[in-house]
Parts: sequence; C-alpha cells; structure tokens
Amino acid sequence: MFRRAFIAVLMAAIMLSVAGCHSKKKANSPLSHINSKQPDKVLYDRAMEAMKEHKYEVARITLQTLINTYPDSEFVARAKLTVGESWYQEGGSAALSQAETEFRDFITFFPNMAEASEAQLKIADIHYRQMEKPDRDYTHARRAGEEYRQLLLQYPDSKLADTARIRLLQVQEVLAEREFRVQRFYFLRSSMIASIARGRTLTDTYPLYSHSDEALYLLGQAYERQADRTRSAPNVPDTLKQKLVKGYLDNAAQAYSKIVTRYPAMPRYQDARRRLAAIDHPVPTPTPEAIAQNKKELASRTAETRYERFVSDMGKRPDLSTTIKAGQPTLVDPKETDAPRLVREINATVAGEAVSKNATGTGAVKVESAKPGEKVMETQPAPRSAVNPADVPAEAPRQLNEAKMASSSDDKDKPAAKVEESSSTKTATADKNSASSRKPKKKLKLKLPIPF
Repeated sequence: MFRRAFIAVLMAAIMLSVAGCHSKKKANSPLSHINSKQPDKVLYDRAMEAMKEHKYEVARITLQTLINTYPDSEFVARAKLTVGESWYQEGGSAALSQAETEFRDFITFFPNMAEASEAQLKIADIHYRQMEKPDRDYTHARRAGEEYRQLLLQYPDSKLADTARIRLLQVQEVLAEREFRVQRFYFLRSSMIASIARGRTLTDTYPLYSHSDEALYLLGQAYERQADRTRSAPNVPDTLKQKLVKGYLDNAAQAYSKIVTRYPAMPRYQDARRRLAAIDHPVPTPTPEAIAQNKKELASRTAETRYERFVSDMGKRPDLSTTIKAGQPTLVDPKETDAPRLVREINATVAGEAVSKNATGTGAVKVESAKPGEKVMETQPAPRSAVNPADVPAEAPRQLNEAKMASSSDDKDKPAAKVEESSSTKTATADKNSASSRKPKKKLKLKLPIPF
C-alpha cells in the first residue's frame, strides 16, 4: 500500500515538473510578444524604436513597408505623419524640404483628422527654424507667417492654436523690425515720401511691434519735414502750399495722437505730446484701459541675459526676446502703402488745383465773338528777320558719289539715242583707258645650251 502511494506521488511530481518546464519555455520564447500583436502594429513599433535611436532611414523604410503592405490599417495615417517627422528631425535644407512635402501630402489625404493641425504647425515650424535676422533674407520669415496664419484660420479650435499665435507674433516682430529699419534709412537719406510709405505700412500692419511708438514718431517727423519742404518750394501757388502743408500737419498730428492714446506707457509718449502742442493740435488723454493694456503688453516681454544677447549677436537667428506675447496678431494684412501712390495723390491734388483755377478764370483761354459793326483785326503773318545774302553760306563742293548721281540723273533726261551714244562712248573710253593702263609684256627669248 505504501509502495503504491509513493509511486503515485512520484508520478505526480514528475508531471508537475514537466508542466512547469513547458510553461517556462513558452514565456521565454522571443516570438511570444509578437504573436500576441497585429503585424502592422509590430512594424509601427519598430519604426518608433528606430526613431528613438535616431535611425531615420530605417524608420522610413519600415513605415513605408507598413503603408504599402497594409493600406487599410489604422496606423497608416500616423505612419505618414511619422515619415515627415523623420525628415524634420534629420534636419538640413534638403531634409526639411522633403518634410514639408510629406506634411502637405498628409493634409491632402487626411484633412479632417486632428493631426492635420499638427502637420500644418510642422510646415510653419520648418520656415520658423530657418528664419534669419531682420537685415538678412526675409523669405522664410514671410513664409512662416503665412503658414501660421493658415493654421489659425483653418483650425481655430486646435490645441496648437496658442503655440501658433505666439510664434506668429515673433515672426511679425522680425518683419516689423525690417520695415522699421527701411523706414529709418529713407528718413536719414531725406527721402520723406518713401519713409512715410514704409511708416504707414508698418504701423497699420503690425500694431503689436515692440517699437511702434518710435515708428509713429518717425512717421510724424517725416510729415513735418515734408511740410517744411512744401513751404519753401518755388513756383507753387500759396493756396496750394497751404492746402498741402495743412494735410501734412494733420497726418503728423494723427501719428502723434496714436502714440498718446494707444501706447501711453512707451518712451515716446511725452515727445508726442510736445509735438502736438508745437503744431497747434489738441492733445488727447489716454484712457485707463489703454494704459493697462499697454502695460500688460510690455510685461509680456522676456528678459534677455548678457550671454543670450552675445549668442544672438554672433549667430544668424533673430532676437525674439522683445516680442510682445499678449494680444492677437494680424491675420489679414491691410492694403500696403507705397511711395508711387503717394506721389500720384500729390500730383492729383496739384492737378485739381490747376483745374479749379481755370474754372475761376485765372489763366484760362477764352474765345470771344465779335460784335456787329466792330472792326475785326486781321491775322498778321508771323514776324521774321530779314535775310542778309552775305550771311548765307556758300554751297559745299559736291562729293564724288554726288557727282556720279548727278550725271546719272542727267543721262535719264536725255533722249534714248543720245543715251546710247554716250554710253557707247563711255565704254570705248573705258576700254582705251584700261588698254593704256596695261604694261606691254616682254617676249621671252629661248637660250640654247652651247656644248663645250
């Protein structure tokens, strides 16, 4: 009995050990975790692991295999987005260009997905990364601004909208700084019309520019300089001068008033008030709301350390620390003011003044009819001075070609027989002259050899 029980316990122990070994081998199998997943998910996970290890080429090949092999998979959209992300992280001009193409393809194929806004943000970031300083090429800055605007207009409810808003403000800060430098350049070169055009475009398009008060003050100064030039311009009627000067001073007062009412916390506030008083215009009073808003905008700037300023001066990236981050950027640009249009407006004003003068009778040409019985003055010929024969120059001698042409014209007037006779005579004379001009040829004498 005891022997049978021992054998049964031994067999049970052997069976348990065999079962444990079998389960252990199954857990340690390298394919156990793959068999439990779908093949498209396996490819996507491998691609993500390659991305973490910065193996972008391997990741793109794996993702492309997933897209081509399983076109109906739920990971196809993320795979296409990740392909663009791999090019974006790889960096370089060629890689970033390819990344933009991939992100645009994603928006084309999946416009209604939540990731479409992410792709649009990446397209804008591609140009944002390549943006240079205001005095350099501004192509990428302009392209980045367009892409951020498109994101805010097409996906206003996206969670990435706030990021796009802040970066659009930074891009517009760079573009505004460029416009301000061009405006100041024209002002220092005394080209006031061009400076006015740049200043109006800057202040209308970028109201959140960190130096808007300086741009407006420079605009007012340009208008005042132009008014002084008009006062001293010669050959301009006084009425027209007064009209032009009044228009320039009104525009200058408008620029100064905007500093007082919109930017009361900025440095040019007191200067604008003094200029308004100097040109005899009323000085407005800023509202408490405008003062609070302007202070909030100035407080949103970030402080820049000396090291950051040094690195910014040495690098090609623009300084974005002065950007105002409180407020909404301009999504639709107003009409740009150009210098030729301002010149046309001035010319139109001058032409209108001339037309009004003619209408009032000043300088007008009138046609009057003669009254009955009134003597009508006859039209007199234009007076001419008497010609002195001694002052008439002698006729120049004919040239050879002119003499030949004259003789040929005389020959045409002669009868046909005389023409033939003269032509034959000329031919004979020409043959004689050619024969006389030839030299007579000497006859060659044959010399016979004399034997010794």
